[in-house]
Amino acid sequence: MGSTNDSSAAKKKPSSRKARLSNLAKREERLALRLLLPALLIIALIAFYPLAQVFYTSFTDRVFASGQETNFVGFDNYRRLLSVHVTTLDPVLDEATGEIMIDADSGEKVYERPLDVLPREPRRFREVNQFDLFGNRYVIGATDPSFIQSVSNTVVFTVVSVFLELILGLAIALVVNSKFRFRGSMRAAMLVPWAVITVVSARMWEWMLAPSRVGMFNALFDRLGMIESPIAFLAAGTYQLPAMIAVDVWKTTPFMALLLLAGLQTMPEDIFEAAEIDGAGKIRQFFTITLPLLKPAMAVALIFRTLDALRVFDIFQVMLGQAQYSMASYNYFQLIGNRAMGLASAIGVIIFILIFGFAIAYIKMLGVDRNE
Repeated sequence: MGSTNDSSAAKKKPSSRKARLSNLAKREERLALRLLLPALLIIALIAFYPLAQVFYTSFTDRVFASGQETNFVGFDNYRRLLSVHVTTLDPVLDEATGEIMIDADSGEKVYERPLDVLPREPRRFREVNQFDLFGNRYVIGATDPSFIQSVSNTVVFTVVSVFLELILGLAIALVVNSKFRFRGSMRAAMLVPWAVITVVSARMWEWMLAPSRVGMFNALFDRLGMIESPIAFLAAGTYQLPAMIAVDVWKTTPFMALLLLAGLQTMPEDIFEAAEIDGAGKIRQFFTITLPLLKPAMAVALIFRTLDALRVFDIFQVMLGQAQYSMASYNYFQLIGNRAMGLASAIGVIIFILIFGFAIAYIKMLGVDRNE
């Protein structure tokens, strides 16, 4: 009997211990929530309330710095910004021969004008771009072509610049992570472009890209005999977006390298020593050890840089002004230039939703929310 009671008591001990631990964990959670409550209230006041105000203003026709009466317009601002129409352009036929007209200079087919086929009622659509697909010519029209173009500029800028910064930043991080003389000085020197104020670097690049021999790049290309006349990098539409990407890559690649270097510094050296003993070369070590272990740091770097690139404003505003817009610079133009506060608020909401979508996609794809 005594042994039976002892065994039953021993069985009850683990369960009671688990219950005590469970209760302790719940008490700690409640304490953590109480400690976080003041911070949550402050965040609600300084972040959620202004955000809610922007959402509300986006449904009005409010004019910035004006006593004009504000009216609720519903989704009109969003319809103006996001209304897009795609239609086919038919070739123009020669009335005499009945055949398709060919442009004498370019040798290409002549198509009807977009203004003749894009709708004008109830909203007027204007041309954004044309493209060929399956032998047909299509035209994209929008009620606000500048905004649609700014979305395209922002997305292309983000994808290309972040990709280049990841590749170059990873290469720089691997170099400065190796052991060599003056490694500390090299790490400090690589941060100089990132430390320069963005407006200052934009003005510096604007001078280097000047459309004359005063500009460094035009002077260099002329010295090498690569050009016959100076290139207007910031005036020609072909070069404007690549120039913005080049400026951003130069400035923010060190930041990407710094984040990746932090990830490299946390890797245990004994793993690489064991792999080297087993006969694994540097390339195999990189793909089988370095990249998998660097994934969390790479995910954080990509999220930071992508969200920052989607909000790009300064270099577009300083170097291009109203020649080409990013979403943020177009938002600034509508708020300050046109004083259309309701429309600017709608643009801000769209930027917020786009950034939020990118953040969720990164977290899901890269597994940042999973404990590994």
